[in-house]
Amino acid sequence: MNQQPIGVFDSGLGGLTVVKELMKILPHENIVYFGDTGRVPYGTRGKETIIEYAKQDIQFLQHHQVKMIIAACGTVSAVLPKEYSSHLQQPYTGVVIPSAQAACAKTKTGHIGVLGTSATIRSGAYGKAIRTILPKAVVTGIACPLFVPLVENGYINRDNQVTRMVAEDYLKPIIGTDLDTLILGCTHFPIIKEIIGDILGKGVKLIDSGYETARTAAAMLSRENMLLNSEQPGNRSFYVSDSIETFTENATIFLNEEITGSVEHHVW
Repeated sequence: MNQQPIGVFDSGLGGLTVVKELMKILPHENIVYFGDTGRVPYGTRGKETIIEYAKQDIQFLQHHQVKMIIAACGTVSAVLPKEYSSHLQQPYTGVVIPSAQAACAKTKTGHIGVLGTSATIRSGAYGKAIRTILPKAVVTGIACPLFVPLVENGYINRDNQVTRMVAEDYLKPIIGTDLDTLILGCTHFPIIKEIIGDILGKGVKLIDSGYETARTAAAMLSRENMLLNSEQPGNRSFYVSDSIETFTENATIFLNEEITGSVEHHVW
């Protein structure tokens, strides 16, 4: 048994989709979340900048004595070198490997799509992970840079015509193909999965990166005998590098409930 919290970080609010799933799967665990809202988005920045930001985020979580680190950010998961993450003292997971594994398990045609930020798609990380499992897989990556600001500004309703129009444009290359599985490779994207699903139809399975990452994290902690044996609800602590008020208002979009727990401002 390990009473230390699980550490989760993202460039903004998208990583809260992982927190939401962790709260369902591991309701008794303590969680520390850091959203680098003062420097969001990461997905449009250069590789070296993303890596530097990610290292700082991880160090912040380590300062809070976390027992595990989850990069709940598709961009960081795709760009952060394995040479760095594999040498962390805590168990670590990003969103790429869990999502790739789930997609490979579900595809029948071997044609898998990936929606991500520009940096994620440029990295080719999802394609590499998928082909490690399915060497003959066909992987189609689509950069969707407008999805993050649309979600963070509340353009998430199923009938929102602006988000639907943008999604239709992004998804044009895969409509009518034999692609049968699509990874929502940024943790913001599951928030608008109903819109994406409506456009692609029921024949395409959508992989929720937040859900798959939370499942993987729970399995890793169980394997290492690091789960907290308690009947009490876990404590949640949230830290942001920009406005607390804006974060608190928008967090309900990702958590599907009001924030319960402290929210504090972190200055770099």
